[in-house]
Amino acid sequence: MANVNVVNLGGEKVGEIELFDEIFSGEINDALLWESVKHYRAAMRQGTAATKTRKNVSGAGKKLWKQKGTGRARVGSIRTPLWRGGGTVHGPQPRSYEYAFPQKKLMGALRSALAAKLADGKFTVVDSLVAAEAKTRLYRTAITTLNAGKTTLLVESSRKLDEKLYLGSRNLQGVELVLSSEVHPYDLLRYEHAIFSVDALEALQDTLKKYLSKRKRTEKEAA
Repeated sequence: MANVNVVNLGGEKVGEIELFDEIFSGEINDALLWESVKHYRAAMRQGTAATKTRKNVSGAGKKLWKQKGTGRARVGSIRTPLWRGGGTVHGPQPRSYEYAFPQKKLMGALRSALAAKLADGKFTVVDSLVAAEAKTRLYRTAITTLNAGKTTLLVESSRKLDEKLYLGSRNLQGVELVLSSEVHPYDLLRYEHAIFSVDALEALQDTLKKYLSKRKRTEKEAA
């Protein structure tokens, strides 16, 4: 297993943490990452597009003239789709764009996203994300000190979420705070740099270990 440095918000090394090789040293599956992002963005769609069918447009339903003998085309209603102002045929209607995505594939995409962040040097682990005060200025200084780039993802454990962290980071432009139980591959790909607390990383590694294939776990234990 590889080790990475653990630093504080001032950028000073305070220790090390062990990374699970099967998570951070595995092959980066670009196709799986694309699938997970596609699924995430589909679920974000509002699906509110709607057109009026012939039952929704205004106009009486009375037959305009008799069927035969007038020399004109057969028309049953002024709301016919063939006429201007009539209803729309097969137009979009409100619907959900969500679809099922296997949990095992999602966890595989998350492993690939973490491995890509570590390989690019855009991955930082801190002992704690909680600053002395709930001040936006303190968090902006810390992110600048850690060379976290223009956009940063902060990941904290759901059991350790502190009010000062939430209040201090919520107004920072280009910074988003998520919980380790809710982090998605889309989040890791969207933001330039990822900063994990030690507790969040440990919780996430424990979750991802459960979704490793039995073959990989057996090989790891045998080694």
